[in-house]
Amino acid sequence: MPIRAVPIFPSRRFRPNALFETRVHKLDECLWQPMRTLFAVVFVLGLLTEAFAQGSILPEKPEPFKLTEGSSFTASGTSTTRKTRKISGDIAEAEALIRENLAGNLPTGPELTRSAAVGALRSLDPHSNFFDKREWQDLLDQEDSAYTGIGATIQSYETDGVLSTYILDAIPGSGAAAAGLRYGDRIIAVNGRSALGLSTDEVRDLLRGPDRSTVSIKLERAANGRTEVIVLKRASIRQPSIPDFYILEPGIGYIDLSEGFNFTTSDEMDLALRRLKQQGMTSLILDLRGNPGGIVQQAVKVAEKFLPAGTLILKQRGRFASDSRDWYSKNAAPETMPLVVLVNQDTASASEIVAGAFQDNDRAMIVGTRTFGKGLVQSVIDLPFGTGATITAARYLTPSGRSIQRDYTRIGLYEYYKHVSPADAIQSTFFEARTATGRRVLGGNGIEPDTVVSESEMTRSEADLLKPLFFYVRDTRTGSGRQPNLSGLMASVSVKVRSRDASFLEGRLKYEIAVAESGTTRAKRVLNETDPQIHAGVKALSSAKDLYLAAQNIVQSPIAKANVNR
Repeated sequence: MPIRAVPIFPSRRFRPNALFETRVHKLDECLWQPMRTLFAVVFVLGLLTEAFAQGSILPEKPEPFKLTEGSSFTASGTSTTRKTRKISGDIAEAEALIRENLAGNLPTGPELTRSAAVGALRSLDPHSNFFDKREWQDLLDQEDSAYTGIGATIQSYETDGVLSTYILDAIPGSGAAAAGLRYGDRIIAVNGRSALGLSTDEVRDLLRGPDRSTVSIKLERAANGRTEVIVLKRASIRQPSIPDFYILEPGIGYIDLSEGFNFTTSDEMDLALRRLKQQGMTSLILDLRGNPGGIVQQAVKVAEKFLPAGTLILKQRGRFASDSRDWYSKNAAPETMPLVVLVNQDTASASEIVAGAFQDNDRAMIVGTRTFGKGLVQSVIDLPFGTGATITAARYLTPSGRSIQRDYTRIGLYEYYKHVSPADAIQSTFFEARTATGRRVLGGNGIEPDTVVSESEMTRSEADLLKPLFFYVRDTRTGSGRQPNLSGLMASVSVKVRSRDASFLEGRLKYEIAVAESGTTRAKRVLNETDPQIHAGVKALSSAKDLYLAAQNIVQSPIAKANVNR
């Protein structure tokens, strides 16, 4: 079974435990032993990286096993090593003890094995993980900038005490668009299973499936209230890294790079830059907010578009020499326009590489809130039975030598992802470094923006307006002929709320209308009009220009000059 050692940063949004329950019920007793063997393989792989993850000292001559591109190993039950057979036997013994003594519902063998595999890898660090067949395919789809489904955006709202899922828009050229799915159409059932009471994610999982397979959807049309059943063929739906780019205001371009770094990111960036310059762009706001990461090589290529040849972008340090390298720009003609990069708490991994490279080289002003703080590089490993694993193979450092990885050794997984840190960790001194112009920057806790601007958070009263706004627009913009429920909308809004949140009500109504008429991607431009971080980014462009010029005036060191031809 081949092992692909492509360093990636798995998406933070990926749900590692989702969907497994449906699959394991199809596994019978005869597959327990292969599943145990699979866990044994995963466990041994984890042991090989444990010393690196925990920083312990390795033997001078470790076993000659390396996760390198093109290498392979066998993980079948007929050719396991003595070590994996022993681990598999121990797992079987543990399962037997559980079956004999557990009070309550008995987990299946595969469920127990999977939990053990996930637990073993998660004990190394928060980002080493095991994926079942469905999860693994989802992860590979993210790399390929696509997923297999019908191409519709959906959202759930509760009505009369029952959660219902509605269509927001259909991607042009998709099966959903061909079938005429429209804003406000309600999904009643999928393949005969009722969708009522299911969450958005649960309905999404029902709609997705193997390429070219069919899915039957029972709908209530928003336009006329009629119920109909349509049959769609699932297909690969392109999911670009850059969902939108446009001229924000005269001379200022905006690129929304929020959907991770995948195999097409660099090409998408080239297209966006070319189109925006044709429209008169002379400065740029690059939005990395919510970007969960992705393929490190693509992040380097994006940074390289703005950094001259010889500029250090990234340092990568791993257990083996093959996992350690320095990445330099090879671009002899980089973009020189003023640049501002927007970040937030959900800007993670590969996107932090880009932000860190720009900050350390004084190429851009970073605006927003502190980033996620993930500085670990994972190898993506194919395993038997269509499963896979991600195992930390290296750490990365910004050009100034700082790690942005947050401490995860004293907190649980929940606290880690919720950014809950011990009080003593918050007060601790982080690694200090200097940028190209001598500005002070810190490591050990993500990327701290040059200009800190908080995001506008929705209040409880504002959140309560979302449902009545949706149904008001559904009644008025779908040609249903129903009387617009304006009185109901206003009745749900108190006089106090109307006076306090009038601007939110007006802006959100404008956004919802834009979703109905143009789709969710284009409608986001409406929200950008009142986004405080984007407004701060526009103001920071002049400072970004001054910073870039100051960095350019610094004489390159002999080392930097020598790197130009790398």
